Amino acid sequence: MVERLSFEDEISRNKFKSFLLMMFVFLIIIGLGYVISYAVDPGYFFIIMIFATIFSLLYIVLSYYNSDKIALASVSAKPASPERHRMLIHAVESMSIASGLPMPKVYVMESEQINAFASGRDPKHAVICVTTGALEKLNKQQLEGVIAHEMSHIANFDIRFMTLTAVMVGMVSIIAQIYLRSLWFSSGNNNNKKNGLFIILGIIAAILAPLVAQLVSLAISRKREFTADATGVKFTRYPPGLKSALQAIKGEHVSSKDAHHYSKAVAPLFMSDPYKKKFQNLFSTHPDIDTRISRLDKM
Repeated sequence: MVERLSFEDEISRNKFKSFLLMMFVFLIIIGLGYVISYAVDPGYFFIIMIFATIFSLLYIVLSYYNSDKIALASVSAKPASPERHRMLIHAVESMSIASGLPMPKVYVMESEQINAFASGRDPKHAVICVTTGALEKLNKQQLEGVIAHEMSHIANFDIRFMTLTAVMVGMVSIIAQIYLRSLWFSSGNNNNKKNGLFIILGIIAAILAPLVAQLVSLAISRKREFTADATGVKFTRYPPGLKSALQAIKGEHVSSKDAHHYSKAVAPLFMSDPYKKKFQNLFSTHPDIDTRISRLDKM
């Protein structure tokens, strides 16, 4: 007998795991700061933290408030036409009612792939963009499943969540870079063995911490996709719609040339990996499609 999955349990479980991963990134920042504070003057490290925080926040705030414009411009998306894209707009309207969210602005981008993404800092400033390939290849139930998935990202404030993650990962990278570059300007007069040991540990931590933080960030991204799948089922109450859309994505054959439509910076926003990597690993932004299908099959 197949064990059934509750979409409510899946949502709660994945949100909790995302929170734990976020806390892990925070611990990386604390741990990196602890090691570096022993390698250099604690007051100096406090200055590093201030600069890292300011630079990270300035960069992310600009991206956060313009995330929808940046994403749409990068893929040359155009507003959906009420006449030409009637089924798409109807699907978005239906999922807006089902989710209780404001109707997002709807866009279409030229691509033969079946794909879609949502962006915007909150439900009142949200956009959904769907590829022409999705409109041509999906039926009504499949398209509603895809839209429900994207509406889930809006409902779960995933842009805000991933922005916070980006701030923390950015801080780790900036702190590490400032520390490593500062070593070039150090006098080297301190021959204290204990201090020298912490300098070495600081170098190792500064090299490894950004990599580990990035891996955790990718793991969070994959968990948010699982959460969006489960929340999408909550909105449609029809798992086969999203499941068959994912099966269509898995089975499609698109040219490598089509991947050039997608900016690598925006690729993580999409419902599935636009670059169609054959193997999923720790560096993947999306979970394995077979695993997603299997989970939906149990709901």
